[in-house]
Amino acid sequence: MEFALVHGSYHGAWCWDLLRPELEALGHRVVAVDLPITDPSAGATEYAAATIDAIADLRDPVVVGHSMAGLVVPLVAQARPVRRLVFLAAMLPRPGMSANEQRAGEPMDGRVPPSSAEWTDLGDDVWAVGPNTATELFFHDATPPIAAWAVERLRAQSYRVMNEATPLARWPDVPVASIVCRDDRALNPEWVRAAARDRLGIEALEIDGAHSPFMTRPAELAAMLHGLIS
Repeated sequence: MEFALVHGSYHGAWCWDLLRPELEALGHRVVAVDLPITDPSAGATEYAAATIDAIADLRDPVVVGHSMAGLVVPLVAQARPVRRLVFLAAMLPRPGMSANEQRAGEPMDGRVPPSSAEWTDLGDDVWAVGPNTATELFFHDATPPIAAWAVERLRAQSYRVMNEATPLARWPDVPVASIVCRDDRALNPEWVRAAARDRLGIEALEIDGAHSPFMTRPAELAAMLHGLIS
């Protein structure tokens, strides 16, 4: 089976480096996608195009979207065949609305605010996040070496993808799964559970830990993903 892994805000294809060998050991082919997140002119349409280009030689992949990439992967499924979409601690687009409009009306954000606020406006609505805030939001259950490895690789993020109305007109007719991280501080676990039930018509699968289980529980996450298609 083929897996396409699509990262969230501030991240890159590197963030899947610990998960990839676990999936490959289970017999799967894995492609990790780099999104053009630093480009202020790029939004969900451009992110989806980059994903489609990166996985052009995959026939029927399971497409995993983490966090912000939940806004992207339905567009991929709308444009080309996929076997399944997996929303990993992910946002879900609501046609006609932006992600930030959803956040204003739904309890999407994590319930444990970070004690630090290391946000830097780089201009053109492109932002950087500092190491302490990133660790608190994304990696608070990681070992210090893993957290340090991750924060050194974080990239700036254009907020266009959050501010634009989603280009998704309707949900693609493909199988879906949702995974909730029980101790997530970036995305409200209760919202993930409710959205899976109310919007996708499924019960979310549960995994312990924070927002980035591909770094902290890669073997467990690989087994969960493998179980979805075995």
